[in-house]
Amino acid sequence: MAADFRTQVVSPLKKAAPVLFGFAGLLAAVVTIWLNIGVAQAADVEVVTPEEVDTETALEDDLTLPAFDADQVESQLSRHVNPSTQISQRSRVEILRYTVQSGDAVFSIADKYGIKPETLLWGNYEVLNDDPHLLKPGQELNILPVDGTYYQWEEGDNLEAVADEFGVEPLAIAEWPGNGLDPANPVVEPGTWLVVPGGSRPLRQWLVPDPIRPQAGVGSAYGPGGCSGDYSGGAVVGTGGFIWPTSNHYLSGNDYWSGHLAIDIAAGYGSAIWAADSGVTVFAGWSTVGYGNMVMIDHGNGYLTLYGHLDYVSVGCGQSVYQGQTIGGGGSTGNSTGPHLHFEVRYQGGFINPWYVLP
Repeated sequence: MAADFRTQVVSPLKKAAPVLFGFAGLLAAVVTIWLNIGVAQAADVEVVTPEEVDTETALEDDLTLPAFDADQVESQLSRHVNPSTQISQRSRVEILRYTVQSGDAVFSIADKYGIKPETLLWGNYEVLNDDPHLLKPGQELNILPVDGTYYQWEEGDNLEAVADEFGVEPLAIAEWPGNGLDPANPVVEPGTWLVVPGGSRPLRQWLVPDPIRPQAGVGSAYGPGGCSGDYSGGAVVGTGGFIWPTSNHYLSGNDYWSGHLAIDIAAGYGSAIWAADSGVTVFAGWSTVGYGNMVMIDHGNGYLTLYGHLDYVSVGCGQSVYQGQTIGGGGSTGNSTGPHLHFEVRYQGGFINPWYVLP
């Protein structure tokens, strides 16, 4: 009986199910459309059937763009302007010319151009003769592009010998772009000036020699301020410590370096210059070695101090002086481009950087 029921009822329903589901879907779609039309009519909205649509008009309406408004775009978009431009920096190869100004020093000029003070002397031997105190306003100086020396080629020179003289390899000279040489065949005409990158040579030292005690005076060989005689008496022994010889404790010119074994301390015209320690004056007056009015004090313990470019000298030969006593006034006498005190410290014939002993 159950088998007959499945055969007579269930099987025909299975076959009719797809048709019934399809009819139900169609009926639902019709109802939905009817409801939408009713809503649209209630809202007084025009209903357009697919047959009534003008495709070309519809596309034009849909693609209509708003008018371009430059002010609106400017307010929405912004560009940050960067006026700086990165330009590749090429190394300088040419020789510059510099006119010495009042107040200049070899040290300050070299620092301005990023070279060593020795390089400035090596590049201007004909003008300065290795003496930084020969610097004068109005002089024209060569400014080398790199640290090294400047050499004028002579008849009979060869690259190997010149390179060896300045302690460099021949290719360093031949390949330097500013020299304009062919490295494969470096032919140099006599009289040609060449930069020797990295080259060096001993500097000629211009120094006032130490006096020898007990005959401490240096005599007149270095100018009329030279003292002669035996100055073994008086305050011959210093304290062993030093004070600043000026009220200023900063430089105005050259620092201590191989071509300038002293420091140039700022000192205005006529400002008091003091003895850095007690001792006996062994030079007091005008010098002919470029220091102008100069004082030298022997401290009796191996130390000697020198004070140069003074406007005036207020002590005499063989005079005992005490630490802090005024010995003269600041000035710019001798070979000087501006007022300052040239201050040297020596010990047993050698030079000491004054920064090591000043408080």
